[in-house]
Amino acid sequence: MSTLSLAAVHTKFNLLETVRIPIAVIGSLAFPTLAFCLFVLPQRMVVDNPEFATAAVASMIVFAFMSAGLFSIGIDLAEQRAKPWAPYLRTLPGAPAARIIGLMTATLIVAAVAMIPLLVIGGVFTAASPEPLDLLAAIGLVIVTAVPSALIGVIIGTTCGPKAAIAVTQVAMFLLAFGGGLFLPPVMFPEWLNVVSMTLPVRQAREIVVGTALGTGAPLWAVVGILAWTLVLGALAVWLYRRDEGRRYR
Repeated sequence: MSTLSLAAVHTKFNLLETVRIPIAVIGSLAFPTLAFCLFVLPQRMVVDNPEFATAAVASMIVFAFMSAGLFSIGIDLAEQRAKPWAPYLRTLPGAPAARIIGLMTATLIVAAVAMIPLLVIGGVFTAASPEPLDLLAAIGLVIVTAVPSALIGVIIGTTCGPKAAIAVTQVAMFLLAFGGGLFLPPVMFPEWLNVVSMTLPVRQAREIVVGTALGTGAPLWAVVGILAWTLVLGALAVWLYRRDEGRRYR
């Protein structure tokens, strides 16, 4: 069986494991929408302005994928490594990468489903009105730009135990979300914070998705940055995972 075929099997069983815990599904679907209702809808200046509303909805979608990548992958991977089932899987001939690809794919699928109620509420209760093609392009790009966040989750899950992963993930989510301009628009940042923010993968993802949704296009610096982060984090995640596999196998 090829690595991709085996990854598809892992994706299937990761989804089944998630569905068997209803509260996990409800939490994953409701959290981004609840955050949008609490932090965005009360701001009439944002809700009634088509440009601001579109940017706010796009930012919360980026937040949904970022939080899914950090929590679902980081914490789940740390818990899986602590279970007796993980050493048994390492004795099988399948490529270790298939398990990571399966976990990442399942997480992105759940995040994509969680995006639906957020889009519905944003379309009904705000003045957001992106062009249909721009909206489709933004949806596709938010999935692609979520890869660095998913890789950060892999790194956390590979280097931390279950309890430590929870704390590290919470801190990472807060710093990346705030620094990435998801809680507060970057135009409100002081100059020094804006410069730092532009180096973060979440800020780059936000600029790409928001620019595409608004029809203004993705800035080149954000595209270059997200590609660089994907390569660097991908290489680091692979190295850490292989090192962890080698240690545990011995």
